[in-house]
Amino acid sequence: MKILVSNIGMLATPLGRTAQGGTQQGQIQILEKAWLLMEDDRIVSVGDCTVPTPSAELTINAKNKLVTPGLVDAHTHLVFGGWREKELLPKLNKVSYLEILAQGGGILSTVKATRLAEKEQLKAKAKKILNRMLKQGVTTLEAKSGYGLDVTTELKLLEIIKELQEEEVVTIVPTFLGAHALPPEYQNNREAYIKLVTENVLPQVVQKKLAAYLDAFCEQGAFTVAECQQILRAGKEAGLGLKCHCDEIVALGGTELAAKMGAVSCEHLIKTDARGIAALRSNGTIACLLPGTSFYLDATYAPAREMIRQEVPVAFGSDFNPGSCPCSSLQLAMHIGCYNMA
Repeated sequence: MKILVSNIGMLATPLGRTAQGGTQQGQIQILEKAWLLMEDDRIVSVGDCTVPTPSAELTINAKNKLVTPGLVDAHTHLVFGGWREKELLPKLNKVSYLEILAQGGGILSTVKATRLAEKEQLKAKAKKILNRMLKQGVTTLEAKSGYGLDVTTELKLLEIIKELQEEEVVTIVPTFLGAHALPPEYQNNREAYIKLVTENVLPQVVQKKLAAYLDAFCEQGAFTVAECQQILRAGKEAGLGLKCHCDEIVALGGTELAAKMGAVSCEHLIKTDARGIAALRSNGTIACLLPGTSFYLDATYAPAREMIRQEVPVAFGSDFNPGSCPCSSLQLAMHIGCYNMA
């Protein structure tokens, strides 16, 4: 079936088929007074007012509005139980995230709520959020697990993501984030939890084809560089792509590690220094920046401009989650980043 989108005020699309670095990131092709023709879910031609408008079985009038490719949200925590609105007051009183985490809040608070929630409850909540994202232009997103931190719940979260992949029009890329935090029952046995993630949950995730990527949180209060190396190596050997939460609060060296191990992206990067940027550039790793998180935590912003100057490909994600960034609007994250990332 041929579908024509007519009366486009401005048709804008980035150039290139892969992640771009440096000034190439700003290269955009613009057609004004344009049209776009689709056939069998593929764009087959575009043109402007100088080219005759083709015929089609269905015509959509864009009413002189802007048309762009669908937005890609490269970092979300889509499926979780509860919210963490009680953390707002401590944040306003300058209590740090690590202090909140140490008091049983943060990720651990959401883990408790997620473990208690029924599968259908979690799925219905995520579906509602997906629909909101779609209305704001997101057609593809990455969704992480990481709020179960046990075998049953981590698999349940990834199963929900897989079901949503199959049922919804939004394209979802699943990531296994079993190494999001150390759960309460393993606070005194870190090695046992890492073994649980790498030798118990990970093989089941791979066998059931529940994830495309493995992620780990390399941060003070989460996992060390050596621990993340062990976790990322297990994911790589199992055939998953790699991602890594790095340098959000302290630059431990996780960015350098993950980039050298071939991670497709390092994420957060608020505290990334020259060594981290050099590792990203040398290994072709994408810097996935999360300006909404800096905004909600009243933190500094990642050095995006320096990364761009160093020709590191830069992407934005919403980091939508129930606490440190409870906003699903990638458009808002983009605005915050453009105004605040030096």
